[in-house]
Amino acid sequence: MAFGAAIGVLAAQEVRFDHVVRNDFFAGFSGNREALSRGMEKTQAVIEKDPNHAEALVWHGAGLVFQSGDLFQKGEQQKGIEQYMKGMAMMDKAVALAPKAVGVRVPRGSVLMQASFGMPPEMAKPVLEKALDDYMTTYDVQKAFFDKVGEHPRGELLFGIANSYRRLGDEAKANEWFKMITDKMPNTNYAKRADIWLTTKSLTPAQQRCVGCHVDK
Repeated sequence: MAFGAAIGVLAAQEVRFDHVVRNDFFAGFSGNREALSRGMEKTQAVIEKDPNHAEALVWHGAGLVFQSGDLFQKGEQQKGIEQYMKGMAMMDKAVALAPKAVGVRVPRGSVLMQASFGMPPEMAKPVLEKALDDYMTTYDVQKAFFDKVGEHPRGELLFGIANSYRRLGDEAKANEWFKMITDKMPNTNYAKRADIWLTTKSLTPAQQRCVGCHVDK
């Protein structure tokens, strides 16, 4: 899709912004660098047209944070830090512009959660706290109609909240939210994982990752 056409699509009220860019970003985060470049170009084109487009900012910032990991792996520490800080600042700006927007809070929270896995505990703590705030804000916005939300976004959100509390050392809150998953989402993969924690008080790294449904072409 040409960038002019993409901007036209993104401007249409009936089309959700994330539906236009998310498959490229999900594929990029799974290792498809060409798809990630497409997503970054689409969001950059929108930002150039509207510097305060919160959803474009949060997705572009997420891409920058992901790309910083490649720089760290290559040993380019200074560039990696600069890229990471730029991405974080862009996501924070998006949240400041649209603090109650689920389409902003969910991408930032998800990226922060994933980024925190590779950090030492002292660095991960403030990142996890920010991710938890994103998740809790989203839950508060959706609470009145939460049972109508699809299984995947509902499960990811509840599991993200529970796992954030677990990793922050608040076992009582973690138990409360994991129990909510087993009660409200029985016979799902989310309930199975929650039951593992409630039974064993441990989760493997794989059991903390997204239960995928995303396109990664």
